[in-house]
Amino acid sequence: MSNATLSPLPSADRPDVAARLREALLAASFTADGLLELLGAPAYAALARSETVPALRATRGDTPLETLARLFLLQQPVPHARVAEFLPVHACVESGWLVPTGGDEMAATVDVRPYGGPGGEDWFIVSDLGCAVGGAGGIGSDAEGVVLGVGGASTTLAGVTVRKPVSAALDLGAGSGIQALHAAQHATRVTATDLNPRALHITALTLALSAAPAAELREGSLFEPVRDDETYDLIVSNPPFVISPGARLTYRDGGMGGDDLCRSLVQGAGERLNQGGFAQFLANWQHVEGEDWQDRLRSWVPRGCDAWIVQREVQDVTQYAELWLRDAGDHRGDPAEYQARYDAWLDEFEARKVKAVGFGWITLRRTAAEEPVITVEEWPHPVEQPLGDAVLAHFERLDYLRAHDDAALLAGHFRLVEEVVQEQVGLPGAEDPEHVVLRQHRGMRRATKVDSVGAGFAGVCDGSLSAGRILDAIAQLVGEDPVLLRDRTPAQIRLLVEQGFLEPAQ
Repeated sequence: MSNATLSPLPSADRPDVAARLREALLAASFTADGLLELLGAPAYAALARSETVPALRATRGDTPLETLARLFLLQQPVPHARVAEFLPVHACVESGWLVPTGGDEMAATVDVRPYGGPGGEDWFIVSDLGCAVGGAGGIGSDAEGVVLGVGGASTTLAGVTVRKPVSAALDLGAGSGIQALHAAQHATRVTATDLNPRALHITALTLALSAAPAAELREGSLFEPVRDDETYDLIVSNPPFVISPGARLTYRDGGMGGDDLCRSLVQGAGERLNQGGFAQFLANWQHVEGEDWQDRLRSWVPRGCDAWIVQREVQDVTQYAELWLRDAGDHRGDPAEYQARYDAWLDEFEARKVKAVGFGWITLRRTAAEEPVITVEEWPHPVEQPLGDAVLAHFERLDYLRAHDDAALLAGHFRLVEEVVQEQVGLPGAEDPEHVVLRQHRGMRRATKVDSVGAGFAGVCDGSLSAGRILDAIAQLVGEDPVLLRDRTPAQIRLLVEQGFLEPAQ
């Protein structure tokens, strides 16, 4: 499917029709909760795998909700007479949301997917036909300008983004508008950019149909549409981060060599951020032979920014190539063409000495500190979403630790964070554990090994005593020199604060 064959889009200049359509969708319970109740969890989950048969079976009746699910979610034609009972059909046809088909039926021109906002809002994500269900795999590998709906990457970025009131937010590579929609809830002004003008049009439709404030839409690549004097409190981007030979698919392929697009995006964000502002991205990065991947990412971080980079997954180059060939549906086409494309990916990786590709989150925060802190870590384990508050807390803890030397740390009061549990690990029947593990059940859900002093210290931290007085009491209990204990323990306290097991009590 090329740009020439993509369906004409509804008008973005008819907010009155979008408002009437929204009202009709809500009246029929065409919402995330309503669909889940109608389809059932198995059929709902199957949609994400591009499997529509269970949902089609669940919508064989003729209630308004079943009819709307077939029309906007499953892209099935429905009888004109039936849909006219609960939709403003004439206005929807006139503004391009619906088109008549043969046999006195109506068809949708775009996907409309109900999406539940973080505060219980009923939102609707607009995308190209066939793209709200299971990504682009069913569209065909030549879908150059196609605009996808909400996928796992979109919801991951939305979940990790720091949500606090800000004056100005920037969504780079807006796609279907999901990040701009979230940002509009807590930013006075939202600017959304995309290289694909079709994506900007669809972003406008998503915002209108979700009854969200309009964003300023600008066409262009990366920071090109942003004026030199413009800065932001929040920058978010789910960019076309796929490392591929060429730029065949606009929605996913960056068009720069290797991971240069993600590097350029991160390096360019620093000067666009206001003091204390956040820039948050999803990215892929190369694991290059003879090069430390963590050092590679540290080199991306712009001056004047703290950074927290989390690698969530690593794939060898064959797994990576197969993942994205399947994403485009190439495995269902001509075998010789599939093999040639697979070869091209491996040739590209071999030429760049790439042995694997990492995926994860990158968060920058503009800081006035003389020595910014850059944390690069691997954390493939499950986390609690949404994670935005935990991301904000991470940087607040950095500020605390930077402002407190060891003496100030020992004078400070701390509390054990809620829902941290202690696990003792050792052989059955042993008198003493081999080691003690503290484990979080919230946020990053970290686990860290501590010694007996660290475990005892954390266990009594309720904010009432200073860290130094707690250590003095522990020294007396275990018969250790309190001065030596005060000397060697701050590093462990610092780690427990940095990782979110302890928080300052005042």
